[in-house]
Amino acid sequence: MTKNNSADDSAVYKGYKGTALARLKELGVRVWSDVEITTEKGNFKGVILPRSESADDLHIVLKMHNGYNIGILADSIRTAKEIGYKEAHYKIPEQEFPRDPEKPEVTLLGTGGTIASRLDYRTGAVIPAFTPGELYGAVPELADICNLDTKKLFGIFSENMGPEQWITLAKAIGVEIEKGVSGIVIGHGTDTMHHTAAALSFMVQKTPVPIVMVGSQRSSDRPSSDAAFNLRCAVWTAAHSDLAEVTVCMFGPTSDKYNLLHQGTRVRKMHSSYRSTFRTIGDVPLAMVEPGKMTPIRSDYNRRRPDKSATIDPSFDDRVAIVYYYPNMKPDIIESLVDNGYKGIVIAGTGLGHVNKPLYEPLRKAVEAGAHVYMTVQTLWGYVQMFVYDTGRDLMDLGVVPAANMLPEVAYVKLGWALGHTHDREKVKEMMLTPIANEITEREPFDGYLIMQGGVPEVEEFIGKLKL
Repeated sequence: MTKNNSADDSAVYKGYKGTALARLKELGVRVWSDVEITTEKGNFKGVILPRSESADDLHIVLKMHNGYNIGILADSIRTAKEIGYKEAHYKIPEQEFPRDPEKPEVTLLGTGGTIASRLDYRTGAVIPAFTPGELYGAVPELADICNLDTKKLFGIFSENMGPEQWITLAKAIGVEIEKGVSGIVIGHGTDTMHHTAAALSFMVQKTPVPIVMVGSQRSSDRPSSDAAFNLRCAVWTAAHSDLAEVTVCMFGPTSDKYNLLHQGTRVRKMHSSYRSTFRTIGDVPLAMVEPGKMTPIRSDYNRRRPDKSATIDPSFDDRVAIVYYYPNMKPDIIESLVDNGYKGIVIAGTGLGHVNKPLYEPLRKAVEAGAHVYMTVQTLWGYVQMFVYDTGRDLMDLGVVPAANMLPEVAYVKLGWALGHTHDREKVKEMMLTPIANEITEREPFDGYLIMQGGVPEVEEFIGKLKL
């Protein structure tokens, strides 16, 4: 075993303390050592990484040779043999992005996320690559697709995206369209990507070019990362497809066979960790895409135009809330929103759009106080049908407006956008119920609702026929 007794010892172990540091020194191995470790639960090979600032001091983190990281309780390590040393360098290889006057111009607007990234082992955070040179170093295939320019608007987690960022993003898109770019890609964290997609669908109307949102479920340092494939598909869509819509471009199946292009107002993140997390709800995706090819699923999408004109309408009143109804909800939930000056309330109701009777009176008062109240369904699929039962009819009599088959998050975004223009009740209602970007559809196709329930014979038979 190689001992580390150099003057740099404290720097090498910076961040470690307590039992983990003591155990590493006792074993005579260093941070960044390529090691073979035996523990009470098995044997492991990999590189010892520095402990992140927020981690505990009882474990070491090992990046195994297959690319995955694991935590090992320091006191469980029996032996450790250093077989190499691989100190990491944080900088992604950067090369000048080659430009070709024959290729289309694409702009990548960055908001954050991990579409191409490196791992900062000091904090454990993933730091995105962003300049054209960094992206070229990470995904060199991009140079075969287009000439790429990048602009960093924000560097935040997607949960911190909101109306202020949506407005800035919409205005930046307008500038790029006026410049005559062939398409726009937006790098975005996946958690709230569907909210931003909905906002842009209302704030950027009649776009002449593709506006493609893209992210990754798994960061680029992981062997199962979807980052590079998603980015290649999104950039190709922006550069070469004939589709002029706000879309989300992410994995279709769990493998990297193709991506799906989801319309910005009908898409939702449906799984916390699957790479194929994004799904079109109540409709089918616009297209399948892979680098070099788009296969339309629908034919009614807006086509690319040669002009440089779009309707940029970045308005938003952020005094809007979503209320997810649950049994025994108390009146003070609604009352508190009105007392705090909220002007819009979107309810995700049960069934066809219902809430309990104790909420009737506060909802009536909310409407009388000037709040605009819209009903959606928490089932996600299907329409609000408030004429069927007494509950629905009573709620409409109180001033609650059914929002057809708008997804709750889309209704929230659209109501904020509408209230950014006017608070006139009839004008807001007209804006809300007039479809702009397929947020309300006449009907849902029969194959727009598919939930495969594992374990049942029919589904198991179907899965068995797939070549996975």
